[in-house]
Amino acid sequence: MPPTLHRELTLSRTTQETLVTFYDALHTHFGPQGWWPAQSREEVIIGAVLTQNTAWRNVELAIDHLRRAGCLDLGRLHTLDRPALAALIRPAGTYNIKAKRLKALVDWLFERFDGDLDVMFAAEPVALRADLLGVSGIGPETCDAILLYAGQIPTFVVDTYTHRILSRHGLIDEESTYDEIKACFEDRLPPDAEMFNEFHALLVAVGKKHCRPRARCDGCPLEPFDHDVECP
Repeated sequence: MPPTLHRELTLSRTTQETLVTFYDALHTHFGPQGWWPAQSREEVIIGAVLTQNTAWRNVELAIDHLRRAGCLDLGRLHTLDRPALAALIRPAGTYNIKAKRLKALVDWLFERFDGDLDVMFAAEPVALRADLLGVSGIGPETCDAILLYAGQIPTFVVDTYTHRILSRHGLIDEESTYDEIKACFEDRLPPDAEMFNEFHALLVAVGKKHCRPRARCDGCPLEPFDHDVECP
């Protein structure tokens, strides 16, 4: 279980205490989420690319195709040609684009770290993140998902749910950037990968069930707290 968030931290106390309160309420309501649903670091990395702009059930189908073909392996993907990879990941949608991105990521991994994930994740985190963001098709959310869920590096993953929940509760502006939202967590909470993992997963859980484009506030564990959205 993730560590308890201690209330005696000092930075931006109001926002900080609100984040702690949100975490406690979400964890009490939903319980541990057990993210990322994968059997290996390789599967996490592949899934982080495949999940771009698609539902997770489609990613699961694509991963199953890769597993059955013996290609759920970075070394195998490194030698696999792009058309063959695209055919295998077809269920994930935009498969030609994602095959190109996966190949770019795997090629980078072998060029920089000889395909060794232990060496990759042992690199200095800030430099590694900047390097990874330079790979074609790897944006901030995909990058941070790889670092957090595969590398256990304490970097917060921001997604649409995170932005929507925090903006509706007045913790960020609607126009806040990815890096501003990321800093909202990282500047105020302990740098703990397990807790960042759990917090992000809990925000996704409440976002999917309640904080949708049209809010479904009834029964939401965050409903008691101030928010700007008018609930039906």
